[in-house]
Amino acid sequence: VQLQASGGGLVQAGDSLRLSCAASGRTFTNHVMGWFRQAPGKEREFVADITWNLGSTNYADSVKGRFTISRDKANNTVDLQMNTLEPEDTARYYCAVRRSMSRQPNWWGQGTQVTVSS
Repeated sequence: VQLQASGGGLVQAGDSLRLSCAASGRTFTNHVMGWFRQAPGKEREFVADITWNLGSTNYADSVKGRFTISRDKANNTVDLQMNTLEPEDTARYYCAVRRSMSRQPNWWGQGTQVTVSS
C-alpha cells in the first residue's frame, strides 16, 4: 500500500487548508482511512477517519466542527478539509489505513507539514 499526502503549508490562524491522500496498492473495501498528526515534542494523535464502504466518520473532539474528512472511491483519495485553523493545529499530518478489524493503522503515509501562525 502506498499513501501519498499533499496539501500542507503555512497559513494564518483562521485560514483553511485542504489535505489530500492518494491511496494505491490494494482495494480498500472493508478498510478505514484516517488522518493523524504529530506536533513537535508530542505523541502522534488521531484526527479523523472514515470507513471506505459507507463513509461513516469519526473526529477528535479538538477538530469537531472545523475539520471534515471525505473519500473519493473513484479516485482512491481521502481528503481532510480544515477550516478555522488554530496555532494548536500545527503538526505533521499523516494519512493512514487500517483494516476494519484492526485497532491500529496497518499502513502509513509520509506526512505533510501544516503550520498555523498566530
